[in-house]
Amino acid sequence: MSDTHTQRIVEETIDDALSTRYLAYSLSTITQRALPDLRDGLKPVHRRILYAMRELKLRPDSGFKKCARVVGDVIGRFHPHGDQAVYDALVRLSQTFAQRYPLVDGQGNFGNIDGDGAAAMRYTEARLTTAAELLLDGIDQDTVDFRQTFSGDDDEPVVLPAGFPNLLANGTSGIAVGMATSVPPHNANELLDACLHLIKHPNASIATLMKFVPGPDFPTGGVLVEDPDKIAENYATGRGGFRLRASWSKEELERGQWQIVITEIPYTVQKSRLIEKLALLIETKKLSLLGDVRDESAEDVRVVLEPKSRTVDPELFMESLFRLSDLEVRIPLNLNVLDGNQRPAVRSLREALQGWLEHKREVLQRGANWRLQKIANRLDVLAGYLVAFLNLDEVIRIIREEDEPKPALMARFSLNENQAEAILNMRLRSLRKLEEMEIRIENQKLGEEQTALAALLQSDEAQWARISADLREVKKTLAKACAGDQRRTRFGRTPTTTIEEVLEALVVKEPITVVLSEKGWIRALKGKNIDINDVKFKEGDRAAFRVSADTTDKLILFASNGKFYTLGCDKLPSGRGHGEPIRLLIDLDESHTIVTMFIADTTRKLLVASSAGYGFVVPEKDVIALTRGGKQVLNVSGATEASICVPVIGDHLAVIGENRKVLIYPVSELNEMSRGKGIRLQSYKDGGLNDAIIFEGDAGLFWTSSSGRRTEYQDWKLWLGKRAAAGRIAQRGFPGSSKFAPRTDG
Repeated sequence: MSDTHTQRIVEETIDDALSTRYLAYSLSTITQRALPDLRDGLKPVHRRILYAMRELKLRPDSGFKKCARVVGDVIGRFHPHGDQAVYDALVRLSQTFAQRYPLVDGQGNFGNIDGDGAAAMRYTEARLTTAAELLLDGIDQDTVDFRQTFSGDDDEPVVLPAGFPNLLANGTSGIAVGMATSVPPHNANELLDACLHLIKHPNASIATLMKFVPGPDFPTGGVLVEDPDKIAENYATGRGGFRLRASWSKEELERGQWQIVITEIPYTVQKSRLIEKLALLIETKKLSLLGDVRDESAEDVRVVLEPKSRTVDPELFMESLFRLSDLEVRIPLNLNVLDGNQRPAVRSLREALQGWLEHKREVLQRGANWRLQKIANRLDVLAGYLVAFLNLDEVIRIIREEDEPKPALMARFSLNENQAEAILNMRLRSLRKLEEMEIRIENQKLGEEQTALAALLQSDEAQWARISADLREVKKTLAKACAGDQRRTRFGRTPTTTIEEVLEALVVKEPITVVLSEKGWIRALKGKNIDINDVKFKEGDRAAFRVSADTTDKLILFASNGKFYTLGCDKLPSGRGHGEPIRLLIDLDESHTIVTMFIADTTRKLLVASSAGYGFVVPEKDVIALTRGGKQVLNVSGATEASICVPVIGDHLAVIGENRKVLIYPVSELNEMSRGKGIRLQSYKDGGLNDAIIFEGDAGLFWTSSSGRRTEYQDWKLWLGKRAAAGRIAQRGFPGSSKFAPRTDG
């Protein structure tokens, strides 16, 4: 191998080679494809489309040109990528349902809110909108930097002058390498008002700015139901999201019937896909409240939803739809954008607006300097014209007789090269306009303008005053171009309906009887108060608990491990056969059993106690378990097990131990807790707690035998004592089981 070829070989580890090349790719993706610029809110492809259309003179007051012509110029001169990708970007810039302020005025089929695509680029035509002109205004006045295109044949702008805060006004989204961006659209009128306030109060708080910008404003309208405090947090951090719902109204029909009409669907949701998903929910019976869905849209959105029953509450009906369909979406906020140095960072609302204002100020300063240079050049030329006017005959003679008139003029009248060139380039017909008075008037006007611009550049206050005046003009321009620029997205109250209420509404209410056998098989029989004697069980098994309920109820089970388990009655196995083992529905160890079973009533309180005689009162709302694993409430260990769970309905507690001693004392002596071992209820030398009941002292204390006979303690006050005392032997006739009530009553 020759020395020349040997010198081209570079030794590099695979890790270094991969990291270097991947870093280059990542930077290219971040800066040239996925993330927008903070100053004009555009990605390179969008910026190039708008600049190419301006070069083609496709202004708002001009005619249209084929989109194929625009795409050809973009990919041929500025953007060396696929034509379809460029056309898709152009189409999106024109869609009124995707852009709050469309930057392209399209003629032809540019797609619709149903999700249909645009026609081929050879059929569609386009031109710039007034909003796009505001972004491009002043680009010829050296207000922004230019760079060479990929081929080196042309120049393209690094950023646009951006006459309004397009980043927040139109929003954007993109996924780069290791980072992403998502900015929802806002109302430009509100943004400009916030900018005017920021000019006067640069340190304005997010709460103050939200008086001007209360939230996003989507092109498709909708109702924003995010909490204002959450919105403020989102704007302060630059991260978060917004809950957006469809706009709906109740439409009355004949004979008491009604239907829901959707008039605005959430941003980014395709109407056809939305209806397909709603129809699928009906077909799969996941939305029992919805009877039918129809699309009656013409130019405006009109989606009709028919409930299965007119007795359903419309608010609850819509809440169930919001939970299960795209009638409610979450629009993310991730204000991750590039600054003027092409560095990505997440900005707050104030930082985003201030970044744009700083860009606006730089554009003003560069434009003023450009204009000063033009004025200086013109004043120089006018000085030469004045010399020519005062010495016209001599100028003509020099031009006619001298072989090199330019240096002769410069030497004769002390002119510079620029002045001499201007005189020589003057047409003969211009000589009649060369009058001293006109030259001096123009010279005076330019001098005044020069003085004003110089004063402007020397005063920060004057610059911000000019910017404020420009922003007010932009507001008028956008309002005229956008039919008033009124806010489209309204604000609604934050939903108060709980997920439990919604899920309950989705369940058809039917009467059932829940039966749990001693061997742990559970089932739900149709109807209430089913006779246990008519229910068949596996051989050697029998009923342990039975409760009457509705399919909309919650079933609570208390186990000997001190845990509570919660099951939806609509999710229980049917009464056909013997049901299913309870351990398939909850995580209950084989060494533990169910102590009791009842229907949830979150307004009640419960007494829970262990076999060792320790217990406490717990609110029933605190025992609801959300997982299969249950919720630990009563702490037990070793041989001690949870054995008692009774509702607190009364003012006295009666407990009986395995030694058949009864103790009664006021419920007020018990502690209320949400979890723990509890306090001692009764003392025992041998054995432990056998049963407990809470009763009203005025009504008396009764026990029930297994045969159903109710017997009253003749004088229950004889058993009154202090909490944790031993108690006295139960009266003659008390059941041998030492239970106040039979267990199967649940």
